[in-house]
Amino acid sequence: MDNILSAIAELSTWIITVAACFHLAVFAGLVLWARRDMHILTGALQDYTRDLKQHSVLDPTAHLTDQMEAFLADVEDVINDPTRTEERQALRNRIGVLDEKRRYLHALRFETIANSARTMIEAYPLAGVLGTIISIGAALNLSSGAETEALSIIVARFGDAIWSTFAGLSFGLLLLLVSSLLEPSFQRLSEVRAHVRTVVSAVKSRLGT
Repeated sequence: MDNILSAIAELSTWIITVAACFHLAVFAGLVLWARRDMHILTGALQDYTRDLKQHSVLDPTAHLTDQMEAFLADVEDVINDPTRTEERQALRNRIGVLDEKRRYLHALRFETIANSARTMIEAYPLAGVLGTIISIGAALNLSSGAETEALSIIVARFGDAIWSTFAGLSFGLLLLLVSSLLEPSFQRLSEVRAHVRTVVSAVKSRLGT
């Protein structure tokens, strides 16, 4: 048991570091996932509204969520204007374009992983404290020999304890910063998905598709 505690104490800082690197990789994967879905939805909405006589013209460099909101606003304008008969018919005929992309509106898996990644940030300071406790406990268990030897063991383990706490707090702060920077874009994507669902339902119910 003492050997196991000693091994954990020595590796605690590295374990926290590896976990943090994996955590950052998860956030990077979520960013790529979100960008892919935004590109797909933007392309679908662009195809869906291309037959409208009046539609928004945006700068190509505009953010994808702004482009999607503009496309959705164009669709809502047609839905709310009964005089635009031809365009209403065009929307009715092209509803299948959005239906084909409906799988990208199912965001449960993305949101589950994103929420888990955010929640697990809280574990890093706790992991650092746990590593500190284990290091101190291992030092006390091994310090049953001569006083000089016991003191040297405690001092050595105390270094492991400090680094473990430092790693837990540092990576916790770093990941918290990364999460705060990414959260607005993730939230925006979720809102756009909800808006697309609402518009699709409105087209189907009000245009009789």
